[in-house]
Amino acid sequence: MLAGALVAFVFSPARVTASDALWEKLKSGGQVVLMRHAITTPGVGDPPGMRLDDCATQRNLTDEGRTHARRTGEAFRQRGIAVERVVASPWCRCIETAQLAFGRAPEKSDALGNLYGRPENQSRQVAALEALVDKWRGKGNLILVSHGSTIVALTGVSPEPAEMVIVTPRAAGKFELAGRMTAYGR
Repeated sequence: MLAGALVAFVFSPARVTASDALWEKLKSGGQVVLMRHAITTPGVGDPPGMRLDDCATQRNLTDEGRTHARRTGEAFRQRGIAVERVVASPWCRCIETAQLAFGRAPEKSDALGNLYGRPENQSRQVAALEALVDKWRGKGNLILVSHGSTIVALTGVSPEPAEMVIVTPRAAGKFELAGRMTAYGR
């Protein structure tokens, strides 16, 4: 499992605003960006009775979250960062984050679904995420918009809302953790 190979990296690097080195890495393409959805209405997990087919039953983005998502996309566009493919969790907060940031409806993947309160799904979803990362060889970047619980299960890094964890796919199912950053400023 890839996450196990990254345990030593869990304690670093600290969250930082976007660095020139990470932007240059993204500008080169071929990276996988695991982005946590932006800020939502208060709460932990999903409300009772939550349904994926009804956004009104879910925790959704706040106005501040929408602003952070838009600013992330603006930062990508201003720097000429190529986004080749956008995939999101089927939760409304992830879909909206992806649409606001990257200007298009994302593909949806259950592999990116929320693991919080769903530990029985972890090994299956992590294996599916490992396959997505392992197969990425695009000239642009692959954006995966998900949940903190899902990103930490794969990488060992627990991102803040709208924070990105950037990984570089390597041979034989491995990846290198390039860094983490926010693009929306403070």
